[in-house]
Amino acid sequence: MHGPAPDLRPAQSSAIPADLLDAVRQLKRGTVLVVGDAMLDRYVYGRVERISPEAPVPVLAVEREVALPGGAGNVVRNLTALGAAVAFVSIVGDDQAGSDLTGLIGGQPGVEPWLLVQGGRATTTKTRFVASGQQLLRADHEQAVPIHPRLADRLVRIAADAVAATTVMVLSDYRKGVLAGDTAAKLIAAARTAGRRVVVDPRGGDPARFAGADLIMPDCAELALSTGLPCGTDAEIAAAAHALRGAHNFGAVLVLRGEAGVTLVNAD
Repeated sequence: MHGPAPDLRPAQSSAIPADLLDAVRQLKRGTVLVVGDAMLDRYVYGRVERISPEAPVPVLAVEREVALPGGAGNVVRNLTALGAAVAFVSIVGDDQAGSDLTGLIGGQPGVEPWLLVQGGRATTTKTRFVASGQQLLRADHEQAVPIHPRLADRLVRIAADAVAATTVMVLSDYRKGVLAGDTAAKLIAAARTAGRRVVVDPRGGDPARFAGADLIMPDCAELALSTGLPCGTDAEIAAAAHALRGAHNFGAVLVLRGEAGVTLVNAD
């Protein structure tokens, strides 16, 4: 679930099974529980007509600004675009960005938000400055550290209560602290108890935190980082995906390959 929308075209090395496509279509009849790192994406648009006399940098004359949910919040947006109802559990800081993000997510049709507030924590905010269709600069404000243990326990309890009323649990990890430590393992255990499947949208290495999930969706760079194996060809990607699946007892591995589509590796 990286980027603006999932790429559902067949991969060069493995077509997407019909039952997986059916599962996407059936989202309109189900509710998805998303747990992960919420962010605020800000876009500052303008025009550049001169260079600053203070330094050799462009001067952006700001014309408009746009704010959208990012990170796991973008996953929520993609799911609602597919027609799913979504319960969203995450953490924001006690700052203006957290308030803005809470308002944006709460205003989305089909979303039931459970956004807990951690005092003294900065809400992850990514601000992009754009002119003539090109990004000039991105400025990040964040504290990419584990959330407070008591808040993590509360998050797990809320998700465990909510999962029984949903169809599937999605863990969207951007390594900002919401799913740090044993939080992911506790969430997967709660989903197992409720008889629900778990899909993992990871960033970076350390797939062991998500051991036992039904489906994990790394991109090629994440797959190579997680396994230490080359991922340059179809055969190498398939071999690395098999190794990842076996090492951490995943039900299946869906490798996101950009323009090349996807590669699915499962028990078959």
